[in-house]
Amino acid sequence: MTSSTKLNTAVRAALTALALAGAAGSACAQISDNVVRIAVMNDASGPYSGIGGPGAVLAARMAIEDFGGKIDGKPIELLSVDDQNKPDVGLNAARKWLETDKVDTILTGSTTSIALGVQTLMKEKQKPFLIAGALSSDLTGKACSPMSVQFLNDSYALPKAGVQVLVNKGFKDFFFITVDYAFGTAMQAEATRFIQAAGGRVVGSVRHPLGATDYSSYLLQAQASGAKAIVILNAGQDQSNALKQAAEFRITRGGQTLSVFGMTINSVTAMGLDIAQGLTMTVPFYWDQNDATRAWSKRFMERNSGGAVPTYIQASVYSAVTHYLKAVKEAGTDAGPAVVARMKAIRVNDFMTQNAPVREDGQVMRAVYPVEVKTPAESKYKYDYYKVGAAIPAEQVFRPLAEGGCDFLKK
Repeated sequence: MTSSTKLNTAVRAALTALALAGAAGSACAQISDNVVRIAVMNDASGPYSGIGGPGAVLAARMAIEDFGGKIDGKPIELLSVDDQNKPDVGLNAARKWLETDKVDTILTGSTTSIALGVQTLMKEKQKPFLIAGALSSDLTGKACSPMSVQFLNDSYALPKAGVQVLVNKGFKDFFFITVDYAFGTAMQAEATRFIQAAGGRVVGSVRHPLGATDYSSYLLQAQASGAKAIVILNAGQDQSNALKQAAEFRITRGGQTLSVFGMTINSVTAMGLDIAQGLTMTVPFYWDQNDATRAWSKRFMERNSGGAVPTYIQASVYSAVTHYLKAVKEAGTDAGPAVVARMKAIRVNDFMTQNAPVREDGQVMRAVYPVEVKTPAESKYKYDYYKVGAAIPAEQVFRPLAEGGCDFLKK
């Protein structure tokens, strides 16, 4: 090799090293305002506060702490708001966060009406939208956004799994008691489709307002319908109140069964095992499932109000924030499109979820588990509530990608 060739090789090597160093430096510098800001929006004081609420904010804080509190030396900040289950409150908070507070991502566990509005805003602003609690299948379907990631089951997956469980037990006639807003409407429509496909029928249904306290008239209609399976399609405090009153009416004594397609563990605590025993559902997480879930849950309970056990929504908030932070670090920027692309490129791995891909429409393809609530005699210690069955693969539960109607996938 000539001296000239050696010199040229050395120069090229030096330039390459400088370019790599410059790229690394620019990646660090691309954290906007030198701060990664995460905002959590949910019902902090109303009927859904127990399933997400302050516990979800705690889960997000734990995720940030476990990540080290910084990315490339830049601090991670956490903001939160009580949206009161009101779309105007939620949208106004989101606009302020994005336009004034320079928030990089918003995470919601709110009602579908709020989530759909905020999702549209996040799409306009090109910011990642993390969904952990809003369950409408439209969020990854006809109202989908390339900036969103759905970390939980939705109004397609929950009724599909729930109907399968009941049909496999021989139930053919169904009656619905449904909360009267988009979540309940979507759940009932999907459940009806799955029931009919399995050869069953819906003999009747009734709707109740969000935050109802008296379910007597709804339960009497369900009882009089003669349906063998009465399905309650609501959540949070609504669900607890409905099931408590169903126990007072002793509906199951007449040969009818009560079922829910989505229930968080705090509802079992509120009702007590004497009322909740025998209920079946599917869940993506149970605190006492394995060593990893127990270890995280015990840390959570030490800091949560009253030592309350984590719901699957609160656990999914930790999962969502952790996955987002991994993507920001790997992308070297908090710029929305780059972060979402990285979130979809890497798998979700944490105490709750193992090696789950993020589908093109934003759905995290996690397994779910059938559970049955134990009897008081079967429960051996505090929060020992569930008998857990074998995992149901995500492909058997979530809507096929081709059926969702997501417009950006077509493009």
